[in-house]
Amino acid sequence: MRATASEALSRAAGGNETATAIAAVRGLARVSRMLEKASSELSLANYRVLAAIGSGDERASRVGRNLALGKPTVSATVDSLCQRGLVSRSSVGDDHRAVALKLTVEGRAALDRVERAMVERIADLSTRSPDGPRLMEALSWLGAAMDDALAHRTAADQTPAR
Repeated sequence: MRATASEALSRAAGGNETATAIAAVRGLARVSRMLEKASSELSLANYRVLAAIGSGDERASRVGRNLALGKPTVSATVDSLCQRGLVSRSSVGDDHRAVALKLTVEGRAALDRVERAMVERIADLSTRSPDGPRLMEALSWLGAAMDDALAHRTAADQTPAR
């Protein structure tokens, strides 16, 4: 039986945690490319912004903060999604500078189609792993871990320097 890349890396480094972490990073990098190729409808960058808006991030500033994207990148992506009819903008109350973002019906449908294609790819990979359900569960933890890291960074940024 042929060794997987992570097994080969782990053995080469004497089975240590660093080798496992490197194998995880490399695997995630490859998976991100596979997910991007799952659908020709949206780039991974467009998917991330559309998914953030679909999850309730209605302000561009929040989308940028949660996805670690700069304002110009978020603005350009939102402009593109609006031009394609996937996202709509509306003003927020009396603040004419603030804009609320919302998925259109077409945007929700596109997001659903792309996510189905991505889920099919991940599900296929999980069937090829030693413990598919455990892999899927572990991958699902990444979003919560990212949210926790963001909250920690945000809190640290708001703590006054002494």
